[in-house]
Amino acid sequence: MSTVLRVGVIGAGHFGRYHALKIRDVPHEVLSGLFDPDPARAALVAREAGCPPMPDIDALLAVSDAVVVAAPAEFHFDLAVQALRAGKHVLVEKPVAETLEQADFLITLAQESGLVCQVGHLLRYSAEHAAITQRMTRPLYIEATRIAPYKQRGTDVSVILDLMIHDLDLVLAVVDSPIAQVDALGAAVSSAHEDIANARVRFENGCVATITASRISLKTERRMRLFSEEGYLSADFVKRELTMIGRERGLPLPGTDGFRREHMTWKEQDSLFAEHAAFVASCLHGAPVVVDAQAGRRALAAALAVTSGIAASRARMELSGLIRPA
Repeated sequence: MSTVLRVGVIGAGHFGRYHALKIRDVPHEVLSGLFDPDPARAALVAREAGCPPMPDIDALLAVSDAVVVAAPAEFHFDLAVQALRAGKHVLVEKPVAETLEQADFLITLAQESGLVCQVGHLLRYSAEHAAITQRMTRPLYIEATRIAPYKQRGTDVSVILDLMIHDLDLVLAVVDSPIAQVDALGAAVSSAHEDIANARVRFENGCVATITASRISLKTERRMRLFSEEGYLSADFVKRELTMIGRERGLPLPGTDGFRREHMTWKEQDSLFAEHAAFVASCLHGAPVVVDAQAGRRALAAALAVTSGIAASRARMELSGLIRPA
């Protein structure tokens, strides 16, 4: 069995560059090459990362055991299928595909081939994800906010698939129940897709999550609050702070009949390093895939449900005259 995983990168954009540079630091992972349809961009990033630029994807696959698919979202499915059919493991950036049918195809293809198909939901490898899931196992209500100033990058998809999907994936990892209903609102302000969105997700077990995302804000804010019989938890992902009020953890709160307060902070964790280390462990040693294609499908299904909810709300508002028809 090989002790080194040769990984090629497809896409030399923002995330592709990060992946290429990170692979150099991960034990047992070697950057085999990089391909981008823009030869000048490919040559620039390849030189920075210390690998050869490849003339096409077939040439990249020929020298690789696995590939990172960091191309625009519309190409994720086709590129992942091409790599899996060539017998290569795949780490595909989120969203895993554009449709649930495509996601199902990837799930089946990976299972039948015995190959790893890991989806790049980076928050799953973060310190905050571990801190929340260790403390909250039965949430009743979740409130999440993820807003940021406008950037051109990422506007090839809606804010739901760009930003909100991070919190949808985290909520799905905490709530062990199917989604029962989604109500949502959103608007395209500066791009062809929704730039702001709010969703209320109700699960079959009764838990409710309210999630807000915006990429046209004046500041960056990433927060999550969870309420349950275990207590109240508030996490600030920007400040890297977590506070929990409950009965099991932390210091006693005087005059509160037994409640305790836990406050913790964490240093910035290299989540991309952790993601690649997990990918190597799965490809070389058969470790369980932390975020497999099935998990990617569940997050995609939630994101598409939010998108459908926005379309339904918009249709009702057009009929009532609240907004002009598109």
